[in-house]
Amino acid sequence: MKISSDIIRKKADLTAEKLMNLQAPAVKGEMNSPEGTKVGLYSRDFGIWEWDWPQGVGLLGLSRLNDYYKDGRYLDFLKNWYEINMKKGLPSRNINTTAPLLPMTGLLRELWAQEHEELSFSWAEWLMNELPRTKEDGFQHVTSAVAGGHDVTLNDGELWVDTLFMAVLFLNKMGIKYRNEAWIQEAWYQALIHIKYLYEKEAGLFYHGWSFIENSNFGKVFWCRGNSWFTCGIMELLNINRNFIPTGLKNYFIQTYKAQSSALRELQDESGLWHTVLDDETSYLETSGSAGIAAGLLNGLRQGILDDSYLPCAEKAIMGICDSITEDGTVENVSAGTAMGWNREHYKNIITAPMAYGQALALLALVEALNYFNP
Repeated sequence: MKISSDIIRKKADLTAEKLMNLQAPAVKGEMNSPEGTKVGLYSRDFGIWEWDWPQGVGLLGLSRLNDYYKDGRYLDFLKNWYEINMKKGLPSRNINTTAPLLPMTGLLRELWAQEHEELSFSWAEWLMNELPRTKEDGFQHVTSAVAGGHDVTLNDGELWVDTLFMAVLFLNKMGIKYRNEAWIQEAWYQALIHIKYLYEKEAGLFYHGWSFIENSNFGKVFWCRGNSWFTCGIMELLNINRNFIPTGLKNYFIQTYKAQSSALRELQDESGLWHTVLDDETSYLETSGSAGIAAGLLNGLRQGILDDSYLPCAEKAIMGICDSITEDGTVENVSAGTAMGWNREHYKNIITAPMAYGQALALLALVEALNYFNP
């Protein structure tokens, strides 16, 4: 590897420190964006102290670095985060606000408080019995409203690839942890229906979403971060299940992952990153999706699912990610919150700004690199 483990650890430490102190930009004009209309400004997405998907992914990255060091150095921050947010009061239950529960479920022993376990159980039951469903019983991608609080945006009849990472992984982990067969089977089914409607077999890539009402994949755009939710997320799901998953289903997930990985390798930029619209070189290079892809590829290499021919691709991705981390630990070139788009321009015009999930996905990739190259 052309970059040392010491440099990767240094970058990871800086990224984690920045994550724990991340605030919204003081002046909106400080955010970089490509030319065109600025979109992606959702106040709930900035900083670390909200309870929503950017912060949930952020906590997962931090918890993985905590696991790597094995000395509990980030545990106090994680405990404090949950305590403060639960005392403050939680927002509406939806797909995106489920995200903080995945790292919390992994930390139940360390956090130990009855209210954490009760929250996890009640939220899993809510996903099973109260979350709106699409046709064919898919998890409808209900999100927090732009204004935040307890209002929601229903996204009626819509499946989004984001759901796999934000909610399905949590339900699956709860099912495995508490031997709840219904939760396990539901998580597997949700992964399958999302592949059915979002995977494009000719390209080997995933569309952002599907509408049962429009009977379409919206703009049929291969969005980088959307694809990374599968690359990284399906490996997380396989790691959670290990020996619980039937061989046929496991092979189906693996073969879909391998086909996507092959397509992604061909689209990688010389910088090591991927474009925010994967097959459009005029779209900007985007770090968060690239990091999610890198984490998924390295996980596949570590598990022996991918062969060594993917190693140069993964190494180059890690170098590109490290180049995107500034001296103060800020992960640059991260696209902001991205609603469903009807054309490529929508994705190309999303602003870039420091985001908790940008910090976190970089951490996931860097920790995977450390586990692979320096176990």
